[in-house]
Amino acid sequence: MNWFKAFNDALKYIEDHIMEEISTDEVAKIAFCSKFHFLKTFTMLTGISLSEYIRNRRLSLAAAELVKSDVKVITIALQYGYETPESFTKAFKKLHGVAPSMARKEKAKLTTVMPLSFQITIKGDERMDYRIEKRTPFKIVGMTKRVTSKNGENFKVLPKFWADVVADGRLDKLCEQSTTMLGVCYDHSAELEEFSYMIGVEGLRVEGLDNQVILEVPELTWAVFKSIGPLPDAIQRVWKKIYQEWFPATNYEHANAPELEVYLPGDSSTEDYVCEVWIPIVEK
Repeated sequence: MNWFKAFNDALKYIEDHIMEEISTDEVAKIAFCSKFHFLKTFTMLTGISLSEYIRNRRLSLAAAELVKSDVKVITIALQYGYETPESFTKAFKKLHGVAPSMARKEKAKLTTVMPLSFQITIKGDERMDYRIEKRTPFKIVGMTKRVTSKNGENFKVLPKFWADVVADGRLDKLCEQSTTMLGVCYDHSAELEEFSYMIGVEGLRVEGLDNQVILEVPELTWAVFKSIGPLPDAIQRVWKKIYQEWFPATNYEHANAPELEVYLPGDSSTEDYVCEVWIPIVEK
């Protein structure tokens, strides 16, 4: 199966139905993958959620119609899926920087969001080593936080979460049980653009740690990728390559189960620091 053709067919379906209610189940079906895998891959490749992309495409089309026509703002708002002028104005200003009425009156410079398409880039300059590993069920204990990925908020919240855990001594409590720290993303909600994040270790309990949570990980097959280099840049590059290069070249998709970043002992600021990314997978 041509992965890029399937995903581009899904994007064409979205564009052909941009003025209608779009079923993510149908989009994923066209892409020949699960809804979770499609939504996760879309965000990893584009940096925005599918719902945000659809919203911005509609607002881009709405802006073009607003400027070139005399149609009332309320009519355009309803046409593009907004129930009130207020909600349309709020979304319009967020993307374009001006209110709809001002955009029409002053012929303001507006943001154009073009239809997306995925293209393959063959690099071949660096091998992507991985291993497939099957594990029986195990438990992770630690601290957890519910995080939104809207507007990249997770990239601000999670570093602060780690810094707080280090500053207040909770990381030391975890280290007394294991020198291998885990960062776990789980319980994803693509529709709400939320997920839970845990900082923890394998085990059932950590002595002296308040408000600890236990996460039960079922039996899974994992694709394990090695990251070499200083954090966070090295591991972020690995994440991008997994979705840009590895998934398209294999017959696997994400299993919609917890993802692990496995932080091994060592100085994470050095060029030779090694850690791992564990992705739960199933065959298509």
